Amino acid sequence: MAWPDWVALGGYFVVMLLIGLWSHKRVNDVSDYFTGGGRMPWWLSGISHHMSGYSAAVFVAYAAVAYSYGVTIYVWAFLPLAVATGAGAWLFAPRWNRLRRRYHVASPLEYLSRRYNVATQQALAWSGALLKVFDVAAKWASVAILLNVFTGVSLDVGILITGVVTLVYCTVGGLWADALTDLGQFVVQGVAALSMVIVTLDHTGGFLGLGSLWDRLPAGHTHPLVGPYTAGFLTAYVVVKLFEYNGGMWNLAQRYMATDSAPAAKRSAVLSAVLYLIWPAVLLFPSVVGPVLMPHIADPQQVYALLAEHLLPAGLVGLTLAGMFSHTMAMASSDANAIASVVVRDIIPAVARKGRALGARTGLLAARVCTVSFIAVSMVVAMEASHFGGPLGIITALVAAVMGPISIPMLLGLLPAFRRWGSLAALISWACGLASFVVVKYVLDGTDQTLTVATPLVTSLALYLVIGLVFPQPSAVADEITTAVSGTDAVRP
Repeated sequence: MAWPDWVALGGYFVVMLLIGLWSHKRVNDVSDYFTGGGRMPWWLSGISHHMSGYSAAVFVAYAAVAYSYGVTIYVWAFLPLAVATGAGAWLFAPRWNRLRRRYHVASPLEYLSRRYNVATQQALAWSGALLKVFDVAAKWASVAILLNVFTGVSLDVGILITGVVTLVYCTVGGLWADALTDLGQFVVQGVAALSMVIVTLDHTGGFLGLGSLWDRLPAGHTHPLVGPYTAGFLTAYVVVKLFEYNGGMWNLAQRYMATDSAPAAKRSAVLSAVLYLIWPAVLLFPSVVGPVLMPHIADPQQVYALLAEHLLPAGLVGLTLAGMFSHTMAMASSDANAIASVVVRDIIPAVARKGRALGARTGLLAARVCTVSFIAVSMVVAMEASHFGGPLGIITALVAAVMGPISIPMLLGLLPAFRRWGSLAALISWACGLASFVVVKYVLDGTDQTLTVATPLVTSLALYLVIGLVFPQPSAVADEITTAVSGTDAVRP
């Protein structure tokens, strides 16, 4: 990279750190740290929800699929996000907000001890926290690959650089720092991505040449579903994302909890859904048409970085790299905040009596220590990402597959239709869903992506539904919670 690129990249990191320091002044207790004190504007929450939903894996793992298979990457990887988030705007987003306002919770899992029991809360908390270590590790590994292509630094050094900068600003400023840096990252990434689209079009015949451009792509490149990405895989992926993007990814539930009202949370979800419908197409366009410009790339994971290096002028290359960093830092920082909220509000009180009565200062200290610990552990795992199938292997085969069993009891437990479903249905569906993943992936050594993703989801969902119907566990508390989060918005904070 030329010196203007280093200036752009360095300036980006400095701005992120300054935002974190400014946000520090807005954090007085764990409510501010984990849910922004319920004062976040809906538009900021919506942009933050969107930016926290995907990472530099878009420019590495997903870009590789776009280069190799074409537009199917948009069909199976991002349309489901728009559909899931749009549906959640009515089903789940307002309920998360009412849950915070009416029960004063600061963690998405905090209500589970009352809705089911402590055992259910702890099972979901521990397994979900472990899963997130691998999920965020995949993001660090992705951005390290990009940094390696642009600058030549080793993967381990790239992981350390990104992780340390993220650690500083999100630990100091909490959710406010996450959301405000998400906004800044959205602007930076927007300029960079549009620049990439413009130069890509310029080198492939311009806007008027789009019609003939599709004819120059490899056979099957414009097919909606191709290769391992079948209709069955798409169906399973849509259902997984319905749970994952409406609260199964705890950091996304926090965005809805952070707004000041249920209608604001709903508007936040609608904005995020619209962005998922439009923006990924912009991000992935250069990789989809990559075979026309660079037909013989040895490692497709490097396609976006190589295109940027060859097509963009000095200065914009650094800005593009900053844009790629932005998604990873947005997702990783929000995940770290969510994990810390679960550890401080759910796990510590259950395992240590002193943890049930943490003061404002002690609670903040515990939150920051947990944030640092989570990021540090995920960075260590990222350095061994190749042992887990690389970034895409972790994201599709591990995170997507295991997310269903963890999120199904949590999300369905908010809905009045499932108010008679108790801890028996929740725990059995969770345990058997995870066990089915282990059997398919490691005992049977399954390689079929559809089977790997669908089996845990179908197992968990079917068992939750059947056990709840056959062995209902009616509870006055469950009735109260599901009614409260589904009602009117007359109750204010």
